[in-house]
This record gives sequence, structure tokens and C-alpha cells, in this order.
Amino acid sequence: MSSDSVTTGTAATTPDHTVAGVDLGDAALAADLRSTLDEVEKLLVSRLASGEDFLSEVALHLVTAGGKRFRPLMTLLTGQLGPEPDRERLVKAAVVCEMIHLATLYHDDVMDEAAMRRGVESANSRWDNSTAILAGDFLFAHASMLLADLGPAAVQLIAQTFAELVTGQMRETVGPGTGEQATDAAEHYLRVIWEKTGSLIAAAAQFGGEYSAADAEQIERLRRLGDAVGIAFQIADDIIDIASPADDSGKTPGTDLREGVHTLPMIYAMEDGSADSARLRELLAQPLTDDAEVAEALDLLRASEGMRRARIALEQYVDDAMAELDALPAGPANEALRRLVRFTVDRVG
Repeated sequence: MSSDSVTTGTAATTPDHTVAGVDLGDAALAADLRSTLDEVEKLLVSRLASGEDFLSEVALHLVTAGGKRFRPLMTLLTGQLGPEPDRERLVKAAVVCEMIHLATLYHDDVMDEAAMRRGVESANSRWDNSTAILAGDFLFAHASMLLADLGPAAVQLIAQTFAELVTGQMRETVGPGTGEQATDAAEHYLRVIWEKTGSLIAAAAQFGGEYSAADAEQIERLRRLGDAVGIAFQIADDIIDIASPADDSGKTPGTDLREGVHTLPMIYAMEDGSADSARLRELLAQPLTDDAEVAEALDLLRASEGMRRARIALEQYVDDAMAELDALPAGPANEALRRLVRFTVDRVG
């Protein structure tokens, strides 16, 4: 019998290597991860369903809407690299990371006045801003209770991560500054996305090392892996928002343009000194509301040097992630993490 198929009668069934839409390359590992992610989902839902009905309904709103569960997957996968994975602690840590991520989404949607999230009406739109903020706080509270089970080191890690998340949001709000206090726009943006996205993915990866008895050097490498993956993931989203048709990316192109967010491809495109960059600076001086101007900006960006430079930056962070994996224990989990990193890039086409 082939190792790649299981035969029943005359039909052959190919083993499922996928988790959350990513081919991890190993059927046994994928099956184990799907089982463990089911435990994550059950704990996540049971904790949030344990409060008053009026609170649980709002707190579960985005949970039931779906999502990639990328951060729990990072914790569970990196937890397979250490010599002694502690399944119970890994599951709790994975739930903590997802709760914190969800809480930030509730708060971000209030700040951005977003109407939709994960294909459903945002909580602030369906209810109101105060309800959405309180739902986010409810998620933070339950994450804190799970952290108490994991001990002081876990509490300290997430407290530090939460400070980085808030700093990134504030840094984005303040902007790169002007005059002598100005920060290079690209440097500022990369710092923001590390704080807002990379820091929590780094914590998720660090938890994997902490709860699989990895040594101190490996844990530090896992944290750096999470840093690189988090930044790469966000840059990929920046590129997709410009480059992909709506039916390919699952989101309407130009969302960042309409929200007035200057992402890395835009920053690079406005810096290249061409006539097109001058027009882009004019268009991007404020959020775009006119469909024709959004279409014009998208056309200019797609043909710009900024897109090429953003793709180069993306590949550099992927290379950084692969370098960390080169120095971590080999095996199915390492290969799966490589595939997960490449999936981040492959999304941009």
C-alpha cells in the first residue's frame, strides 16, 4: 500500500495534510493539530459562554464568525518542536492568544468605525461602541484568568505584549511626526505592525517553546520567528489589499485607501520621485471616498516601484523566519512551520 493513500475497496483516499487551509505536509501531524485546535475552540467558547447571556452573546460574536486561528496554530506548532509538549498548557496558552487577538479586534473596530468584520456586521455596528469595548474587556478578563493558571511568567509575557499592542496603536494614531522629531515613514510603519501584529504572534510562538521544555536559546529563536512571521503576514495583507481582485482576496481591494491607512507599498510608492508618485501623494493626502479615485490609486500602486520594494521586504522577513527554523529541531513540525511561512507569501500571488 502506498504511504500516500489508504485504499477501501476500489476507492483511494488521500490523507488530509491541511489545517486552517494550509498544507502542512504531514497527515499525522495535521490530524493531531486539528484535534488540538478542536480543544482550543471548545475551551474558548466554554469560557466566553460562562458569563451573563447579554455579555456572552457579544463576546462570542466574532468567535462564531470564524477566523484563521493563526495564533493558536503558531503556539501548537512551535510546541511540537520541544522535547516534552504539555498539551494542556499549550491549549490554554493558545486560547489566551486568541482571546487577546479577538479583544483587540473589538477595540480596533470601534476606533476605525468599522461596519464589517470577518464577513459579519461588526459588534460596534450591530450593538454600539460601548458594548463592543466592554466585550473586548470581557475577553481580556477571561484571558487573564487563564493566564493565572499558567503562572507568573505567562502573566508577565502577556502584560509585556499587551503594552506593545497599546504602544503600536498609539504610535499609529500619533503618526511619524514632523521636523526634527520625524521618523522615517517606512521605519515607523514597520515598527507599528511589529507592535500591533508581530508582538502577539511572537508571544504565541514563545509559549510553544515554554510549554514544550525547549531550552532558552530555542525559545528566543521561536520568539524571533514569531516576530518575522507577524511582520511578513501584515505586509502580505498590505500587498493583497492592493494587488488582488475582491473575489481572490476575500476582501474589497482598496480598503486601506478608503480608511486613510498608508501601508508599506504606498509609502514606498510615494517616495520614488516619479510623476505617478506625485499624483499618489495628492490622492493619498486624505481617505478616499470616491470609487473612481480609489480605482486610479490602485492602478498607480499596482504599477509602482513601491509594490516591488514591498515584495522584496516581505521576502526578507520570510528569509529571517527560515533562518530561525534552520537552527531549530528538524522534523514534521519544522517542515510544517516552513510551509506556513511560505503560505504567507504565496497568498500575494
